[in-house]
Amino acid sequence: MMSLVSALETLHNANLCAGKELYSWAFYAIDDEPTSNLGDKPFSCARLDDCSSPTDVVIVGCTTVSELKNRGLNIWLSRHARGDIRVTGLMTGAFVLAESKILRESPVTLHWAYRDAFAEMYEDVALSTRPFLSDNSRCTSSGGITAIDLFLDFIEQSQGNQFASEVAESMNYITIRQAHHVASAEATARKRIKNARLNAVLKTMEENLEFPISPGEIASAAGISARQSERLFRRYLNQTPKQYYMQLRLKRAYFLLTQTEMSVVEAGLASGFNSPSHFSRCFRNEFGHSPSQILMGRET
Repeated sequence: MMSLVSALETLHNANLCAGKELYSWAFYAIDDEPTSNLGDKPFSCARLDDCSSPTDVVIVGCTTVSELKNRGLNIWLSRHARGDIRVTGLMTGAFVLAESKILRESPVTLHWAYRDAFAEMYEDVALSTRPFLSDNSRCTSSGGITAIDLFLDFIEQSQGNQFASEVAESMNYITIRQAHHVASAEATARKRIKNARLNAVLKTMEENLEFPISPGEIASAAGISARQSERLFRRYLNQTPKQYYMQLRLKRAYFLLTQTEMSVVEAGLASGFNSPSHFSRCFRNEFGHSPSQILMGRET
């Protein structure tokens, strides 16, 4: 329910900011009964068969994954989700996109609690840890208020950055929006991973962001070899230690730029980057914007 309400509030505020109806929506259920259970309450919907020419399709996934397997919905999606029609999965909606075989090799994201099950069921689908994905016509978000970020991105794509920022501001969402651009869709890794040695490695990384140490030193501090560390990262995080460590440092830099008065050079140094050019290149590769662009957004 939170994902649905977050998406609708974003569109509603866009209409208010524009002073006219930019967006409209309707609700459809996959069963014969014109209701759908969202949370613990029935939600009034029309029948899916009554929706014959959608321009955008949004699947609101539930917490019971088995209920997302529906042959009628799969057939409907394969028939209507063609061409440039955008199909979006919220919360666990990625299960529906994968089951319907309409992903077109697009990666997906979903709520962290369901990632392991998804990976087992759909081994050929690439999983992202981003809060939301909106780069093509197959889009997903990881649940909760990340739907706000996803739909703000949709608004930015069609109405421009300035208008999207106005909508975010009308929702008191500017600072939170900045943070979610770099937040992981997963819960804090050390709270979920049941491997003491890997947790020790992660803790060492988190304690050495300003003055990075080598992968060998990090592994040694945890009492394992560099090769063991590599295997643990591949098994639990599907990354190399170097990749994960770099992301931690870049996230630190991003938050310093958006939440403090630090300059680009100061934020880079505080995150372990001695070369401004190297910092800028790594930052752009990770977030799609240079540190200077983020700083300009803070100042405006």
